[in-house]
Amino acid sequence: MPPPSTPADPAPPAALRRALAGLVDPGARWTPLAGGRVNRLWRVGEVVVKRYDPRAASPLFPNDPDAEAAALAAFAPAGLAPLPLGRGNGWLAYRYHPGRRWSGRMADEPPGGVARLLGRLHRQPAGGLGFLRRLPSGADALRAQGRAILRGCAGGLPPPPDVADPGPAPVPVPIHGDAVPGNVIAGPAGLVLIDWQCPALGDPAEDLALFLSPAMQMLYRGAPLTATEADAFLSAYPDPRAAGRYRALAPLFRWRMAAHCLWRAERGAPDYRRAQALEGEADAAGPAR
Repeated sequence: MPPPSTPADPAPPAALRRALAGLVDPGARWTPLAGGRVNRLWRVGEVVVKRYDPRAASPLFPNDPDAEAAALAAFAPAGLAPLPLGRGNGWLAYRYHPGRRWSGRMADEPPGGVARLLGRLHRQPAGGLGFLRRLPSGADALRAQGRAILRGCAGGLPPPPDVADPGPAPVPVPIHGDAVPGNVIAGPAGLVLIDWQCPALGDPAEDLALFLSPAMQMLYRGAPLTATEADAFLSAYPDPRAAGRYRALAPLFRWRMAAHCLWRAERGAPDYRRAQALEGEADAAGPAR
């Protein structure tokens, strides 16, 4: 899991402590965890407690505790998510997964490992996943999503780029919906995905785009992936057709992410200004990775 955050983080509310009394040792220390940008997390022994901020949802990233609880129950048996332990009003508890946030800087953290992890998720059967929202896909859908985000912004972006539209994804699959580096934990038991508040049935290229996003890589690990690292990621992904869809749609994925970064920056997150610029710089650098 991410390392503890600074001591300045507030203590958990008394009501939350009372709600967890039957699940965790009442005398255990609540250690704040860093990494989440929208919700609050603590480690209590071998339990992680997540408290949701209902104001934290954005047009691109929902913050749905019901969806997360259901996703953990669905995907933990496959080793893709932590084991859920309990749920209450505005909070979720799950089993602590020892490890560290994926950074790509350790010998056991090649980008290909994340690609294979996402490939495993995308191969999960969709039957029984009716709780997942459905995401439209293809070039027109990406343009529409980006324009909807920009309607909530005071600033603007250049028009969306023209791309050769591969059309909607032929078969919507389970996707994480927030597959950024900070939501991949590398540990002794392998890689696992956390922060499942945005799951969906949709185009697997969505998860590839989120992981490869220069903005998300900078925000969570300090720098975008190199072209070599991005190529290694796409080469390791087990479905070349989905990787090809990402390559075709990459300029639109980056334009939509730039819109999201503008939306966040205008709401008091100044680091998203640099993140927005990185998405534009990636387009200016040349063909999609």
